[in-house]
Amino acid sequence: MELSPFYEKKVECICCNKAFTTTKIRSKLVKVESTDTDFCPTYSETSVPALYYNVFVCEHCGFSFTEDFSKYFGPSIKEQILEQISKKWVPRSYNHERSLAEALETYKLAFVCGSIKKEKFITLAGLTLRIAWIYRKLQNVTQEQRFLKIARDQYIESYSTEDYASTQMSDTRVIYMIAELSRRIGDLDLATRYYSKIIENQRVGGEAKVIEMAKEQWQLVREEREKVRAAEAV
Repeated sequence: MELSPFYEKKVECICCNKAFTTTKIRSKLVKVESTDTDFCPTYSETSVPALYYNVFVCEHCGFSFTEDFSKYFGPSIKEQILEQISKKWVPRSYNHERSLAEALETYKLAFVCGSIKKEKFITLAGLTLRIAWIYRKLQNVTQEQRFLKIARDQYIESYSTEDYASTQMSDTRVIYMIAELSRRIGDLDLATRYYSKIIENQRVGGEAKVIEMAKEQWQLVREEREKVRAAEAV
């Protein structure tokens, strides 16, 4: 019998503490064919898109979160969530195979909840980046660009406050994300500045693959800037 890529996981809501069931994916059955320069995955035709199942949505109170959320809630935060989320929540479950549109809903819910909860900038950056990726799949360039900019700004905040320090994100990768997302939204000056930071610091060591990608993308930015200058000179 063929193993299903889906399985059910019991989760306790970190806000209301009630239990609910969510659909998860067996990681060994996920096949990524390629990734974009901002790490957006393209899955093989036979693979289930694991990206769609990262967010847990509490069917009881509507609070939506990922494994990156902290369990700590600051003073009055739960009251704000009750007012802004739970009182408006129409009880529903996402414990099934999710469509692209449903995946987008879950990430937007998590971004709103994470913003109210004042989650780390690095966590909010990850959510908004994934919203941008889903809009890329939907070929909605306007919304993709909007969320790439929000993600870029969150990465800048994370870099300046170093709130990524206790996560899996390295200095090199955070700087790379600022540079690459800046390039994608047309902020070539900032892209150049942050790519240069990686190239200048490569002697310190770090992620060789990311450093190599930064060099390639820096070259692209140089070419794009030359095109802009040539167009302005005409």
